[in-house]
Amino acid sequence: MLRQLEYLVALARERHFGRAAAACFVSQPSLSAGIRKLEAELGVPVIRRGSRYQGLTVEGEHVLAWAHRTLAERDALRQELASLQGELTGRLRLGAIPTALTVTSLLTTPFCERHPGARVSVESLSSRDIARRLADFEIDAALTYLDDTTLRDMRRLPLYEERYVLLTPADGPHADDTEVRWAQAAALPLCLLAPRMRNRRILDEKFAADGAHATPAVESDTVAGLYAHLITGRWSSVISHAWLHMFTTPPGMRVVRLSGPAHGPRVGLAVGAHEPQPAMVRALLAVARQAGVCDALNALLDAQLH
Repeated sequence: MLRQLEYLVALARERHFGRAAAACFVSQPSLSAGIRKLEAELGVPVIRRGSRYQGLTVEGEHVLAWAHRTLAERDALRQELASLQGELTGRLRLGAIPTALTVTSLLTTPFCERHPGARVSVESLSSRDIARRLADFEIDAALTYLDDTTLRDMRRLPLYEERYVLLTPADGPHADDTEVRWAQAAALPLCLLAPRMRNRRILDEKFAADGAHATPAVESDTVAGLYAHLITGRWSSVISHAWLHMFTTPPGMRVVRLSGPAHGPRVGLAVGAHEPQPAMVRALLAVARQAGVCDALNALLDAQLH
């Protein structure tokens, strides 16, 4: 039945018989036959029949939830047995909010060095998708804001607290300043992340606390898109210090301290609370506790501010 459960998970994810079959490396007739066999064994219809995929039945939604759990337990068992043999194998599935993607290498690199038989896949996800996919066993861990209320049933390991600084042209109006106010930053030609992103909402609150409102000329839904504009030397931005780890300070730009509320929420790892904890998750948490992420990011920022 495990193979049929894999077919169901793939079909629910791809929402297309052909793509689901390709993902499972079988023909479409084989996948369809497997789904029918699953329905026969369980005695309930799991998909709504039609010329195309039309979704799951009510019973199918329940079966899908158990399928995620069952396949996750199978993978966890394989990892546990491999670890007993002295080598962790399998795939670590790590999700990350876009603003934390820049620091994933501080975890994945030492993880792979310690466990060369393991593989890592990293996926950019929204906070909402992270909570859902952790609950559905579709990812093993996530790097995200830990104050998110959707994580209340998850275990959390703090790694660092966001610190916000102004990244501005070295020949701009604040080129010689060691510190600027949020209201001063709001008056600059800005590029910021899009309003729908949590980071932007945090910044808007801090601008408002200093009696200002930022109206950026350019908005992006990725940190990379934001930096693509910053390297032109035309724009300024308020960034998280964690972004400096990946993108550094572009030539012709400088980092300036912000006065007032320059600290943001904690970022860390979130994992499922179920027991026993999978070997892959235990191994990642062990690496994260020793990685010194907070110290590394703070040292990087201090070097840029002096």
